[in-house]
Amino acid sequence: MALTCNNEGVFSRKIVLACLLPVFIIIIPGCKVSYSFTGASISPDVKTISIQYFQNRASLVQPGLSQNITDALIDKCKAQTNLGFINGIGDVNFEGEITDYNTRPLTVAADAQAATNRFTISVKVKFTNAINPELSFDQSFSRYEDYDSNLDLSQVEKDLSLKIIDLLVEDIFNKAFVNW
Repeated sequence: MALTCNNEGVFSRKIVLACLLPVFIIIIPGCKVSYSFTGASISPDVKTISIQYFQNRASLVQPGLSQNITDALIDKCKAQTNLGFINGIGDVNFEGEITDYNTRPLTVAADAQAATNRFTISVKVKFTNAINPELSFDQSFSRYEDYDSNLDLSQVEKDLSLKIIDLLVEDIFNKAFVNW
């Protein structure tokens, strides 16, 4: 008795799929894949994270800036990873310092007065990955925002600081965990 099929290709595709299915079932569980909807690529072997307090070593010290940067990095890592936070040194560890906090004239108007000022915050970060040491780094990050020179820094400092801190934390997080 011969098997017949109206669509000759359909029957042969079913046989191929039936033969390949057991192969996939055997191979797939042995693969280690790390994925994230945030873009973070963290080894499944990394379980803990620690973030040390960022000291302010800038020539101009703004009260609260150290705590704001440290807290922002902690919040970012809590929101976008499932790593357990510890007080000591984790599988991955951040430590660093604020190295610059300044404002400078950027452009000059026709009357030789500054038209735009640039507000800059720089941090030096040491990231240690004990599981994958080749992913560790020691790097400086700097971000700035420009503002109208008719405004006093004290008028815009809080809002600009928050924007810059968000940008810095995003840069630091991406360098540590987003391996595109």
